[in-house]
Amino acid sequence: MNNSNNTNTKNKVHSFCDDALADYDAVELAQLLRSKAVSPKEVIEASVARAQQVEPHINSIEVNCFEKALAEPYTLGTGFFAGVPTFIKDNTPVQGLPTQHGSDTIRAKPEKKHGSYAQQYLDQGFRVLGKSTLPEFGFNATTEPSHKKPTLNPWNTEYSTGASSGGSAALVAAGVVPIAHANDGGGSIRIPAACCGLIGLKPTRGRHIESTQAKSLPIKIVSEGIVSRSVRDTAYFHAEAEKYYRNTKLPLIGLVEGPNKKRLRIGVIVDSITGYATDPETRKTVENTAKLLEGMGHQVEEMPMLIKPSFIEDFSLYWSMLAFMTKKTGKLTMDFSFDASKLDGLSVGLGELFKKNFYKAPQFLYRLKQTYNDYAEAFEHYDIILTPVLAHTTPKLGHISPDIPFELLFERLMQYVSFTPWANAAGGPALSIPMSETEDNLPISVQFMADHGQERTLLELAFEIEQAQPWRRINAI
Repeated sequence: MNNSNNTNTKNKVHSFCDDALADYDAVELAQLLRSKAVSPKEVIEASVARAQQVEPHINSIEVNCFEKALAEPYTLGTGFFAGVPTFIKDNTPVQGLPTQHGSDTIRAKPEKKHGSYAQQYLDQGFRVLGKSTLPEFGFNATTEPSHKKPTLNPWNTEYSTGASSGGSAALVAAGVVPIAHANDGGGSIRIPAACCGLIGLKPTRGRHIESTQAKSLPIKIVSEGIVSRSVRDTAYFHAEAEKYYRNTKLPLIGLVEGPNKKRLRIGVIVDSITGYATDPETRKTVENTAKLLEGMGHQVEEMPMLIKPSFIEDFSLYWSMLAFMTKKTGKLTMDFSFDASKLDGLSVGLGELFKKNFYKAPQFLYRLKQTYNDYAEAFEHYDIILTPVLAHTTPKLGHISPDIPFELLFERLMQYVSFTPWANAAGGPALSIPMSETEDNLPISVQFMADHGQERTLLELAFEIEQAQPWRRINAI
């Protein structure tokens, strides 16, 4: 484990060292594997060693398959990312591994086959080393399950990794793997990416193959993707994923390899409609990002928040409806071993909230479906919308734990997660990138949103920003 004695970095944990992984991103590592500059055996052994080194300090792995990965033939395989180690979030079926959904309610048996999205993901050649942690059924904005130790932020282990893809984000930030699976139903790619200083792109609805559970939702808020340390990895991943499955209703992303010379119209929103003001450090980060973009020649201006005031309650009740349905149908939709008596406080509280408001379902579902049009209308005037990812900086562990009283927890979540859900309800693409840091050494990120199908514009802009203001590296501080 690599630590620093500096006051602001004494709780930092990472595994970067002079081994076969070095600090390569996934694209460079794949190229080195193809050229035989490093061997598949060296890479897998290095990644397993790194995981074993830092996992006791960050608690990011739900289940591992190290023995299997080390025992398999060290052939490179096919796919652009052939031989690159990765982890799959533990709400996605992977052959030979159980799917626990971050919950103590399930005692799952190993899956007999890959889920539909896992197959699309793994077709790119990745080598799975295990499943990453998440909060119970992905409902919380921190990876702090009630039944086990929380996942800790590698930048400062006193703080949250975000959620629900918090385990994946911790593993990538700590250098165990360069890229890991994530998915996003209300910010669950962008939030952990923001907390852990990573790149997190939530693609347009329908961009990738949907999981069985995502298909069953009345409003398909869940998008699949990854977290990574470079824009290049995210760009290549989505370009390669399109080779496996292409949604012909959406514009092709293609391979984005750098900035576009086109100057963009960028609208800036600093405060949400929740009634809670964005904190000073986050506000300053958004404002400085706007100045950076303006200096690059983009047209930047403040814009009003175009979300209807009813959206707050509508999305909250949809979120609570999912918790209610999980409790009622868990044996059918999750696993036959599902035991509702073991649900955590957040899941129970959300379910009770829906029971009190179930009669509102027709109205809030109708209004949420209309969000698609409201979102598209905003992009009649702007190419990109810039906002915070979160309304305040990363909280310490325990601040939004599922073990605190539900009313207090719900209020804190409303204050914290007030920018990301709009893109989920509307189905638009949104990207989180790190732009500054707190006094406690934690990344602060901003969110860029684009019109439906315009991931390419987001990636081009991210490349431009990355060149102008490279991300901090955890191993360089």
